[in-house]
Amino acid sequence: MAIEFNTIQKEGLSVQIANAIRDAILEGRLASEERLPSEAELSERFGVSRSTVREALKRLAAQNLIRSERGSSGGAFVNRLTWAEAQDNLVTTTRLLIGMNDIPFEDAIEARFALETSALPLAVINRTEAHLKALRSEIARQRDPLTSDEEFCASDVSFHSATADATGNPLLAFQLSAAFEAMQPLMNMLVYRLRDRERIADIHEALASSLEKQDSAAVLAHLDDLSSYTRELAAQRRKPRGN
Repeated sequence: MAIEFNTIQKEGLSVQIANAIRDAILEGRLASEERLPSEAELSERFGVSRSTVREALKRLAAQNLIRSERGSSGGAFVNRLTWAEAQDNLVTTTRLLIGMNDIPFEDAIEARFALETSALPLAVINRTEAHLKALRSEIARQRDPLTSDEEFCASDVSFHSATADATGNPLLAFQLSAAFEAMQPLMNMLVYRLRDRERIADIHEALASSLEKQDSAAVLAHLDDLSSYTRELAAQRRKPRGN
């Protein structure tokens, strides 16, 4: 294990140690499932007390980067991060960034549709019958008059996550699905009183049909229709009441 830690200050030692180990994990110098040195070894290496090392390890465990195991073969081990855990982290971070930094609604719309536009050509090539079935299922949910607004929002996210999965690229699908999970609920929450659910379902159906036909131009045109309608709803939302 190679961890560089040349500068130690009197304050925040546990944070610095945790950051050094985290960087080693992120840079691949510490592999998944690799066992970390013991607390005594880390204490000697960093020139700090074992209690400081223990606090650093607690920080890393709270970030789900390491886990502790008991027994003769136990110790602290680097966790293997799953796609689901990584996506949850990315969704949470994105929502926090949007919520805490006053990101304009229009910027969120632009980012969300730019990402999907770049990925849909791959979905056209790689979509399967299973993907098409998933899309049709969500459209049926959206057309059901018994579907609540909350359920419609969830179906909207699931529909676009299915298009992301249809790209056949797990890393791209991960990034897209996380973006949809983070941004789409926000957009739905802000405009759900204004939107025409049937109009959205119609656009989704046209998009799914074009995916089935593997017509890239039509798929992108329908996504552009959805983008335009979302911007239209955003503009309506900005209008003063009574206008």
